[in-house]
Amino acid sequence: MSGHGFHVHGPHDHELEHATQGHGGAHTNSIAMFTAIIATVGALFGYMGGATQANAGLYKNNAAIKKTEASNQWNYYQAKSSKQNLSELAMELTPLKKDFYLDEVKRYKSEKSEIKAAAEKLEAESKHWDEQSDEQMHQHHRWAQATTVLQVAIAMAAIALLSKKKWLEYVMYAAGGIGLVVGGLAAFHI
Repeated sequence: MSGHGFHVHGPHDHELEHATQGHGGAHTNSIAMFTAIIATVGALFGYMGGATQANAGLYKNNAAIKKTEASNQWNYYQAKSSKQNLSELAMELTPLKKDFYLDEVKRYKSEKSEIKAAAEKLEAESKHWDEQSDEQMHQHHRWAQATTVLQVAIAMAAIALLSKKKWLEYVMYAAGGIGLVVGGLAAFHI
């Protein structure tokens, strides 16, 4: 628009102007309503996709922490094994202190079994967190797929509105339906 009252606008602007003034009829109104609903649902799907991706990262982090703790326990187990082996050697080399070293060997064996149980428990916890992370990433991918298909539906709505092609409306509605189905799969963890 210029300062002299002369107004030039493109076909898209013209269509939008007519749509807002009600010149588009039921056809335009239904596409506009579809677009608004699908955009709202897409925003919700996008939020869920981000939330599941964040959860997957947190769960993977928890898995790494538990794996590190398990590794520390296995190192501690190895240290006790080394001490046990040294006590067994000392038992053979110093017969006068055999009873002392025999008690040490028994103590190290007992400590090792507790350490082993703790390490195995931590490994199981790590595996559990890994599985939860994988599940969240799968769900994230579903949300992302649903959001993408809904975005395609919105783009098809714009093209259908501008081109007035009925077959593009069908594509738009089909894409919206597919996006909703994929979002449902995400919601039900499928």
